[in-house]
Amino acid sequence: MNDPNGFAPYKGEYHLFFQYYPYDTKWGLMHWGHVKTKDFVRWERLPAALAPDKNYDRDGCFSGGAVELSDGRHLLMYTGVRNVRKRNGKIDSFQTQCIAIGDGVDYEKYEGNPVIDAGYLPEGGSEHDFRDPKIWREGDKYYSVIGNRGFDKSGNILLFESEDAINWEYITTVDSCNRQYGEMWECPDLFSLDGKDVLLISTMEMPAIGLEFHPGNANMCLIGHYDQYAKRFEREKVQAIDYGLDFYAPQTLLANDGRRVMIAWMQNWETTFSKPRDISFVGQMILPRELSISGGRLCQNPVREIENYRKDRFDYHNVMVCGSESLYGISGRYIDMTVTIHPSNEKDMYEWIRIYVANDGDKYTYIRFRPDKSTIKVDRTHSGFPHDIVNVREFPVDTIDGVLKLRIILDRYSLELFVNDGMQAASFILYTPIDASAISFSSKGNVLIDIEKYELEIDD
Repeated sequence: MNDPNGFAPYKGEYHLFFQYYPYDTKWGLMHWGHVKTKDFVRWERLPAALAPDKNYDRDGCFSGGAVELSDGRHLLMYTGVRNVRKRNGKIDSFQTQCIAIGDGVDYEKYEGNPVIDAGYLPEGGSEHDFRDPKIWREGDKYYSVIGNRGFDKSGNILLFESEDAINWEYITTVDSCNRQYGEMWECPDLFSLDGKDVLLISTMEMPAIGLEFHPGNANMCLIGHYDQYAKRFEREKVQAIDYGLDFYAPQTLLANDGRRVMIAWMQNWETTFSKPRDISFVGQMILPRELSISGGRLCQNPVREIENYRKDRFDYHNVMVCGSESLYGISGRYIDMTVTIHPSNEKDMYEWIRIYVANDGDKYTYIRFRPDKSTIKVDRTHSGFPHDIVNVREFPVDTIDGVLKLRIILDRYSLELFVNDGMQAASFILYTPIDASAISFSSKGNVLIDIEKYELEIDD
């Protein structure tokens, strides 16, 4: 599985579709898998919703969105892919936007597909890189943002409008890459949050920019204001969404209680072919996150419903770490743990502190904080990957009055890290054996920490 699709409320529940190849643990002809939930934690599997069985989507039902229509039906909007091999052997991929309508379980493709094709593109727009519609309803109209490669061969986000979600009109180019942030913008999501407008984008072939953006397929958040009259997005801030190694194609929904909740593919394209032979799956999703704006930044925290699955609390206060330290009750692979690192006086500044998780002595992952550089490094070199891939990520953080709070959620084969109540987040896949559950602390110098740790209830 890869990109989340159609993440939206429908008839009192939350539905999630996802890019899915049912026949192997590798990427293939894309279908849409389907699950639903009431609390963002426990999910019910439903039949696959889409398969590439029409001429216009014969080479894949790519990513898209979903919306509840005014008559109560459920509409899926997706990119249909049709590949054509040219005489020179090269393949052109023609991408169009299609819809299917159903009842939350079964869906039928619209007989008039595609509903948006190359004829709707602005001048210079590419019909070969035109994908991932995110659809929503606002008042009595429907809107969709779609990724496209423009005349300068870099990414644009296009906005379309419709009165019935079938007949569409191109409105504007919301924002453009201008060859600054990658070569193509995918999986756009545009929404309002805490008085700001937010545009989430997945970027292809992103150049490294300090420690904020790593090279390759990355993720980006634009915070600013969408001027509906000038029909353009005015940027105020550009930041990474997630600072880990495994995060792509985020998609959000507006929950029934007003929260903006985000989910994303916890994987990256470079690691999809690197897994131990005994692992019978490829791809997973992050734990859904509640979004907010604080201090001009996008903040993310695990959905509050996860607290309903906590049990067996362990608390430690004012633990002095110097060298190595292990504590009774602080272990596990299904945990929600917060470690608060306190400042030391400048005369006795510790050099670093590490938190080792999913540890059996041979396999482990560690999180390191260096107060002099104010950086966090996550190193999963020994986490079970069979190949020499990128396994280290470092990123800058800000302490709050010298205090750093790290919330760590482990769930089988994943590590999600939330810094200072969600000011930053970082996601990582781990392939350490499940019985590798030890947690320990080490430091160079004396450092004072607090720990609050819970086990999480799981389904076997």
